[in-house]
Amino acid sequence: MKKIYIILLSSFLIFGCTTQQVQDAIGSILGTNDSITESEAAGGLQDALGQGLKVGMGLLSKQDGFLGNDLVKIPWPDQAKPILDVMQKLGMQKQVDNVTTSLNRAAEKASGVAIDVFLNAVKQMTIKDAMNILLGGDGTATAYLKKTTTPMLTEKFRPIISNSLDQVNATKLWGEAITVYNKVPLVKPVNADLTGFVTEKALDGIFKMVEKEENKIRANPLARVSDLMKKVFGFADSKKS
Repeated sequence: MKKIYIILLSSFLIFGCTTQQVQDAIGSILGTNDSITESEAAGGLQDALGQGLKVGMGLLSKQDGFLGNDLVKIPWPDQAKPILDVMQKLGMQKQVDNVTTSLNRAAEKASGVAIDVFLNAVKQMTIKDAMNILLGGDGTATAYLKKTTTPMLTEKFRPIISNSLDQVNATKLWGEAITVYNKVPLVKPVNADLTGFVTEKALDGIFKMVEKEENKIRANPLARVSDLMKKVFGFADSKKS
């Protein structure tokens, strides 16, 4: 078998085949499945990311997608904690909860727009990116998406978050909370950019969910629903040390 392999390798190299073509041709002739083409790597990753994005965004965009998920639930801004403390001391826990709910509802309303931006980024992935991501291990694909989509997502999210905050009365509830706080003698004024804060936290939550789905596909063969995903991630599994 070794002699056959050497003869085949020599023949293909003489005819000017690339290393990838040599691997694929030999694998086909010998009946092995220990290599993938670069285009298969890109296609398999696109399938996997598309699946992960749709699952993750579907969960987040539902009611309680953020509020009911401790992994992504949006708290009060750190600089607004003094307001929260004052309101709780005044027995206004219901109002505190209403503000928290409204922040998360705004993120849930906005999260649906992320899917198109993500899928566009996936389509623009280069073959080199795909190979690096495939063999890079947990979170590598999410890190790529975070790097390539954060500026665009932030730009798209801000107006949607701002509108969502108004729709769910978050702006009104926030204003009432600040009014209560400002009536307390000698307190230091709080200036929190609510839209910016919710936008940042919403994006953080989205990336956490995307990474969760990515890592599930890497770890669990049963989560690989297409033949291409099975082949590509099976190849990646074979390269793990």
